Amino acid sequence: MIWIQFALLLAAILIGARMKGIGLGVMGMAGLMVFIFGFHMRPSDPPLDVMLIILAIVTTSAALQAAGGLDYLVSLAEKVIRSRPAQITFIAPLTTYVLCLFAGTSHIVYSLLPIIAEVSAKKRIRPERPLSISVVASHIALSGSPMSAATAAFTAILAFPGASVTIMKVCIPACIIGLLAGALSVYKRGKELSEDPEFIEKMKDPEFAQSIDRDEAPGGKPEIKRGAKTAVAIFGVAILLVVLFGAFPGLVPNVGAGQANFAVNADGSVKMGTLIEVITLTASAAMMLITRTSANDVVKASLFTSMATAVVSVFGVVWMSSTFVSHNEAAIELVMGDVVAQYPWMFTFAVFIMSVLTFSQAATTKTMMPLGLTLGIANPNLIAMFPAVNGDFVLPGYPTLLAAINFDRTGTTRIGKYVFNHSFMRPGLVTITVAVAVGFLLAHLFV
Repeated sequence: MIWIQFALLLAAILIGARMKGIGLGVMGMAGLMVFIFGFHMRPSDPPLDVMLIILAIVTTSAALQAAGGLDYLVSLAEKVIRSRPAQITFIAPLTTYVLCLFAGTSHIVYSLLPIIAEVSAKKRIRPERPLSISVVASHIALSGSPMSAATAAFTAILAFPGASVTIMKVCIPACIIGLLAGALSVYKRGKELSEDPEFIEKMKDPEFAQSIDRDEAPGGKPEIKRGAKTAVAIFGVAILLVVLFGAFPGLVPNVGAGQANFAVNADGSVKMGTLIEVITLTASAAMMLITRTSANDVVKASLFTSMATAVVSVFGVVWMSSTFVSHNEAAIELVMGDVVAQYPWMFTFAVFIMSVLTFSQAATTKTMMPLGLTLGIANPNLIAMFPAVNGDFVLPGYPTLLAAINFDRTGTTRIGKYVFNHSFMRPGLVTITVAVAVGFLLAHLFV
């Protein structure tokens, strides 16, 4: 019976992924309905904590975007990328990583991709190289970012003092080393642009040649709003507060011991998820008041509109998956317990496969990490595996991948004939493999 249920789970995820948008969420709910009415499963608790964290963090990022803060950050990143064009295969992904690590979202990469494509083409460096690894950088930066929903959810799952800072100490250096390895793997990938037959043919068109060699990217530079720097400073303070409360549990407010609830532990300490939600939304209020950013502008920001998709997707697929796991907990422990106990690293493959299917770091974290704890995997090992939640590059349908392909006018960044042999597969696999390996080393040193 468990295999029929598992097949239904996979079918709902695969169909939802093909539907895109909120498809993953609604198909998750459809699968949950079958579990309840068809198999009489007891529903697990809905993932309200991660949903509220996503709502709070994305709203704050949207406020930063509406106040012009993201445009200001992108302008700084552009200066860094243009400063050393010959080293763009390394500079671009590292810059992208730092920016996405700070903002807690991979969506910033959309503003950097045309810059990366333009600078590399002008320098006659194959754009596929920096574009592919920069997309991977935008994803893996969320494993360790104090402002990402995935890291916040993981912190709440581990629930030990200083969990958020421990995750950062392990995952940030591990991911940077993995990213450098990924950049090295594509440093000489493919023919040089000046020798690429497709590019040579395109350069015969005078209009195309002129567009490649002009001094500014299409669309020009966005005007930086007056309150942009202030908004970035407020956002930075919010990040600092989240890190401080994570690093020094003694600073966490205690409201008196009593019965634990959604926001407070039994000892009276406020839960980390609650602090993140309060701090980030307060930062949103401060940005709107101090920079005089309209609430309507925040609601219209592209990041805010993407929040609904993220919340619905997590709501459906995580609730369905956690219900399946809780109902079949004994059978899963019987099948996987001995293997995972002897070879904890094997669980990394399960985490990675789930991330490929769900296209969501937060959903994968909320689904798989509690299962890892149930199987008895130690906290250091789970933290080392955290970069594996970024397998959303494997199926070339994720928006960041498609955007990079579209921005590369030279045609070097592409989906291969066999679908999986696309431009992002090599750097993605190398980056995550090295990051997880280094993570295991660092986790046993720091945890």
